[in-house]
Amino acid sequence: MSFDPYIHFQGNCRDAMTAYQAVFGGTLDMMPYSAAPEWPDGTPDAMRRSDRIMHSTLRLPDGRSLMASDFPPGMGGDPQQAVSISHEAASMARAQEVFATLADGGAVILPMSPTFWSDGFGMVKDRFGTHWMISAPWRG
Repeated sequence: MSFDPYIHFQGNCRDAMTAYQAVFGGTLDMMPYSAAPEWPDGTPDAMRRSDRIMHSTLRLPDGRSLMASDFPPGMGGDPQQAVSISHEAASMARAQEVFATLADGGAVILPMSPTFWSDGFGMVKDRFGTHWMISAPWRG
């Protein structure tokens, strides 16, 4: 069994997922609300015509996925509150690269440094509001 994160945004899902694809690679599929094949009666026109993202999937080469959407138009919500995405990079150099890229325009919560479980671990909140925990492998 595995779990793949599904995160939510307030109108900037397209930008965030495109940025995450640039960092992690993989194949990105996105569907705006306006591309839905049908809607129940009573669905507001603002939702039916919205270019906000209804669903997106970033499929990574290792078989894992990061999924996301925008909240529907006019719907409140706090994107990525009290949730962190954990990523273990293949090497310390790659962990530092990913950490620096995600930190650009965001905020470093915990600088990348050695720990008792990893050669490098750091926490960052990226410019889209997503919290990340980036680890390098433990080489002991």
